[in-house]
Amino acid sequence: MEFPRSGCAARTWSDGYRVAELRERVTAFVTERVIPQEPRLDAGGPEAARTLAVLQQAAKREGLWALPLPAELGGQGLPLTSYVPLAEAEGISDHGPAALGSATLLDALMLHRHATPRVRGRFLHRLTAGEIRAAYAMTEPEVPGSDPLLTRTRAETGGDGSWQVRGRKWFTTAAAEADMVTVLARTDGEPPDRHGLSLLLVPTDAPGFRLVRELPVLGIGGQWEIELDDVRVPADHLIGERGQALAVAGQRLQLGRTLRCLRWLGQAERAFTLMRTRARERTLRGGPLGNHQLVQQQLFEALLAIRSTRPLVHEAARLIEAGHDAHIEVGLAKVAAARMLQHVADAAVQVHGAAGLGPDTPLPALFRMGRLARLLDGPDELHITSVARRVLRDE
Repeated sequence: MEFPRSGCAARTWSDGYRVAELRERVTAFVTERVIPQEPRLDAGGPEAARTLAVLQQAAKREGLWALPLPAELGGQGLPLTSYVPLAEAEGISDHGPAALGSATLLDALMLHRHATPRVRGRFLHRLTAGEIRAAYAMTEPEVPGSDPLLTRTRAETGGDGSWQVRGRKWFTTAAAEADMVTVLARTDGEPPDRHGLSLLLVPTDAPGFRLVRELPVLGIGGQWEIELDDVRVPADHLIGERGQALAVAGQRLQLGRTLRCLRWLGQAERAFTLMRTRARERTLRGGPLGNHQLVQQQLFEALLAIRSTRPLVHEAARLIEAGHDAHIEVGLAKVAAARMLQHVADAAVQVHGAAGLGPDTPLPALFRMGRLARLLDGPDELHITSVARRVLRDE
């Protein structure tokens, strides 16, 4: 995935002390700067954009900007396995990766590897600098999201070589703030032909591009349904080869799922810290809440879930950085991390009692994310069957 694996830069970044020091700084930045601004960032709109811009400028001043992005793209070239503990720290808040410039990693690598020179020159460095934002649109209403071969959105070439894109997408993250959206569309054949799918980079200010509605997920905003009504897209906005969308998308899937898992670990640690503090400080007539064995069991099981999941996620990251197929490891990590986050968040709510259901803690949002995690990037069932089939095939 174009992460440094050798040479001076890799040796420098792999230094354990340097990474540990960076983790402390990233943790402090997210805890002290990002988390206090979560209400504004969650609200969306112009005020959220201004708040995010202030945080991004602070991250740049403090040398924490775009840590995992390649140096030639304006990042700091941190190898994936060195970035792993920092990704957890960024993930303490949903807004951490965007504030620190790492949220663009998947789109930046995709454009760097597969976009035309003109598109790279026009968008890539502005994207990694945080000047523009990108989104990724794959799933569609009435079409199983786990089977992209059934995609109905179509793109056809016009007389001047440009594309006309027609269709609907939904659960497109941050589409309202995006300047461009990478759209999966059928350019040849009929479903379920796997060789007729292509990726097109669609500017959101193009005529015919429309935000249909926001799709709150268990009360959490930020997901959108979009419509493409004969949107004209320049010919050179094709990402990768025509009909080869699944190959391009596959490259970002394993890394994307692993990054999500790392951020879920950070969110689980946040929930665990809140639960531990509650157990220590909440007193009943018999003393601290943590004196009760059932509360101790909740703490134990939550800690066990976090520490059992972390090695699976780290192993997936190691294999991806080494350029190996990590399908089984990513599948295991994704299911384990989703279950882990839901379990830990649920335990934290239980220990807090009614306070865990209200607006005074982030636990309701963490709990909702735990449930959402079991569907994001493919439902648990997809990964379970996929991994099992591969294990059965292996000799």
